[in-house]
Amino acid sequence: MTVLGIFGPTASGKTAVAEAIARRIPAELISADSAQLYRGLPILTNQSPAALVAIWELDREGSVVEYQELAHAAVDSALDAGRAAVVVGGTGLYFRAAVGALDVPPAPVAGVRERWARLYDERGAEEAHGLLAERDPAAAAAVHPNDRRRVVRALELAEAGHSLRGDHLWAEETRHRTLVVGLDVPPEELGRRIEERTRAMFDAGVEAEVRAALAGPLSSTARKIMGLREVAELPREQAIAALAARTRRLAAYQRKWMRRIPGLVSVRGDRSPDEVADEILALARGGQRLPAGRAG
Repeated sequence: MTVLGIFGPTASGKTAVAEAIARRIPAELISADSAQLYRGLPILTNQSPAALVAIWELDREGSVVEYQELAHAAVDSALDAGRAAVVVGGTGLYFRAAVGALDVPPAPVAGVRERWARLYDERGAEEAHGLLAERDPAAAAAVHPNDRRRVVRALELAEAGHSLRGDHLWAEETRHRTLVVGLDVPPEELGRRIEERTRAMFDAGVEAEVRAALAGPLSSTARKIMGLREVAELPREQAIAALAARTRRLAAYQRKWMRRIPGLVSVRGDRSPDEVADEILALARGGQRLPAGRAG
């Protein structure tokens, strides 16, 4: 086994576990976190010491298409050098893009989405959905006519020859033999860690970091980074409460993503990183080949 994937909800300890693995075997850590791609917000995005962290300026429009190319190159480089590639992340689509060979839908084309949005608004939900049913029946069956955002995106993709349905994203094939592990942490423990980490961000100076970031240009994708609005607009205690609540909702969503990843092996994440790393490596060594352990 030369590729290890570590997925889990935010604050589940993914980075610490990956670092513990890298202390045991020759390994390259590769981030699969869409927010950590941007430089300038290391505290807010909880940036980790991994490849594909802080590689884009905040004014750059990011896409999973571009990320996938970079991630594949990073994985292949690690394997060519005789190291394990350890993909670490909590952004489900980016994680799958890193370990799989996905036919990823294209990024939005300027003007196309706006055109379909005008059609939806002018002709109404039922007519727009009917047009989608003609062009992409599978997507239409999965999207309610009143879901304006998804109907518009589905029409945009259909025009480009793709489908919003995207079942191909969850094919079991990966580019290399891969063990995918999900860190399972009880919700109450996860909530405690999230509260603790959120307060630590403010103690570390996240408010000044956000002010500096907002003083310059931000792309539409960078503006989606969680916590920007809360930190910038709310008094400290209100911001802490709002950001912690939003992070808990994200963690619940990520736990659902864990159940959607084919072949994922769940391990208990409410232990020390060393214990979790040892279990993951034991799973990987079960009939597979790993790089030799580090001396010392």
